[in-house]
Amino acid sequence: MQTAKRLESINEYYFSQKLREIDLLNRAGKNVINLGIGSPDLPPHPDVIATLNTESVKPSTHGYQNYKGSPILRNAIADWYAKWYHVDLDPDTEILPLIGSKEGIMHICMTYLEEGSIALIPNPGYPTYKSAIALAGGMAIEYDLTPENDWYPDYRNLAEIVGRYKAGRVLMFVNYPHMPTGQLPQKAKMQELIRFATEHNILLVHDNPYSFILNDEPMSLLSFHGAKDVVIELNSLSKSHNMAGWRVGMMCATKERINEVLKFKSNMDSGMFLPLQLAAATALALGEEWHKAVNDIYSARQRKVFELLDLLGCRYNQAQAGLFVWAAIPTGYHDGYALSDAVLERASVFITPGGIFGNSGSQYVRVSLCATEDKITEAIERLKISGLFLGFKKMV
Repeated sequence: MQTAKRLESINEYYFSQKLREIDLLNRAGKNVINLGIGSPDLPPHPDVIATLNTESVKPSTHGYQNYKGSPILRNAIADWYAKWYHVDLDPDTEILPLIGSKEGIMHICMTYLEEGSIALIPNPGYPTYKSAIALAGGMAIEYDLTPENDWYPDYRNLAEIVGRYKAGRVLMFVNYPHMPTGQLPQKAKMQELIRFATEHNILLVHDNPYSFILNDEPMSLLSFHGAKDVVIELNSLSKSHNMAGWRVGMMCATKERINEVLKFKSNMDSGMFLPLQLAAATALALGEEWHKAVNDIYSARQRKVFELLDLLGCRYNQAQAGLFVWAAIPTGYHDGYALSDAVLERASVFITPGGIFGNSGSQYVRVSLCATEDKITEAIERLKISGLFLGFKKMV
């Protein structure tokens, strides 16, 4: 039996391969400190777990659920968007709960793309965008992001790309706070995204899972004038509420967009476990004290990661949001892969090479904050012992 042609351009996810390598090193006694993966190591709020436990023992909660999700969860999402993002959403028509926002990326691509379609993806950017586009039969066209432009698009270049392909409606993925660079959303530049999309008949897919992490001003692209005409926003509880393994996300858009995507999604799953949805609603009702407590921990870890990067001679912007620190590599290394391999080989510490996010990230590395301060401190000590100390060089 042959595999389908759609898989010919798809490679195994980088972290899937790397985790096997790390597992082999650990079996050999290396005890690798993994600072590469963005999987929160902190638990959800106790009230969230209590809701799951309480609802799970009820005999009436184990059947198939509404394809559009529980009204309780949709109302909780609407309240959350109104409170934090100042966006009014109709919970009955403009919200679609997802089994993780990664699922939403695939559903959107399968809904709007086909052979001959093009979709614009950031370079550097989340690798799943490219894979989902290819699986849907579309063509991924990269647009470069650079530090000189604050990791935002060059619209003159984008206009040339769109004009070159002369396609119908174009899909474009954007992501602020940006992963992997940690670039914060800027109001003027977010409004410019909407203006450009409106002018060029582009459907923007804003992937927004990092807006609460080390960011005092959570922002939704839907909060800007004219956004609902051209924006689908994906969001998630994975990072903001330490619920990565729970797989709870959401899609927010106009009624028309929701119904179009639901046509595909309803053929792919049979809804989400109701106690999970109710627990997610509990999480979304948490107040400012929850986010402050989580960010206090990440802020302390970020300072330790800065110390680690200083030892390596990397350069970085201290004003980054999200679960990672993005840093330019020092001279003496060909690319981020070379630095990552050296750190893994000589210090048994794994940091992510920026090149996995596109060739615009080849001279960078990314370090996760999803490890305790003690673990990051241990990684620093290993680097000192390894001889990879290259001095203190910061870019602020």
